[in-house]
Amino acid sequence: MIEELLPDSVVAVEMYGHDEPRNAPLYPEEAALVVRAVAKRRREFAAVRACARRAMEKLGVPPQPVLPGDRGAPQWPAGLTGSMTHCDGYCAAALVRVADLASLGIDAEPHGPLPEGVLESVSLPGERARLRQLAEAHPAVHWDRLLFSAKESVYKAWFPLTGKWLEFTEADIGILVDPKKPLSGTLRAELLVPGPLVGGERRGVLEGRWAVRDGLVATSVTVPHS
Repeated sequence: MIEELLPDSVVAVEMYGHDEPRNAPLYPEEAALVVRAVAKRRREFAAVRACARRAMEKLGVPPQPVLPGDRGAPQWPAGLTGSMTHCDGYCAAALVRVADLASLGIDAEPHGPLPEGVLESVSLPGERARLRQLAEAHPAVHWDRLLFSAKESVYKAWFPLTGKWLEFTEADIGILVDPKKPLSGTLRAELLVPGPLVGGERRGVLEGRWAVRDGLVATSVTVPHS
C-alpha cells in the first residue's frame, strides 16, 4: 500500500498483523529503549524496525540499528533517508538514497473518525471547510483522519531538513481526489512558516499522495532535490 504512494526510487516494506516478527531480534541498544515498555509497544517497535532492515538490504546496505535522534526522528545509515509508521495491526518503513530524494515522510492510520475535539486542535478553518465539501462528495472516506495522517507525513518529511518542530496549524493542506480512483489522490501542503532549504532553494510547498484501503488510510510526502 505505501509503496504505491512513493516514487520508484524508494524501497518500502510493510507488515500486517499483530505478532512479533520472527528472526528479527532487536539490537541491544534498541532493546534497551523498550525494556520497560508494554508488550504491544515492544511488538510494534520490533516490527517496524524489521521492515526498515529489510528495506536496507534491498538497497544493498547492511542491516543495522535504527535509533531515535532529535525529537524521536529515526537515524538512518549514511547515504539513506527514510520514514517509518505503525498503527494497530500494520507497520511500514520506506527508505531511499539521499542522492535520489532530499526527504520523505509516510504515515498510516486506522480508517476511522478522529476522537472528538481532535480535528479542531490540528486543523485550520479553511481545511475544515474543505473537508466538509469532500465529505459531501465522497462520504465513504473519513477525511478528518486523512488530514491528520497527511500532517504527520508532512512533519516527517520536514523535520530532517530543518531540525525544527512544525505545528499542525503551520501547514495548510489541500486534498485532491483521483476521479478514476476515488479512494486515492494527491495532497499539497502550503507551509505557513519559512520552508526548508533544499539545494539553496526555499521550499514553501510539499506534495504527496494518499490512499484508503484494507481499513487503513495511508499518506506520503516526498521532497525532490529540484
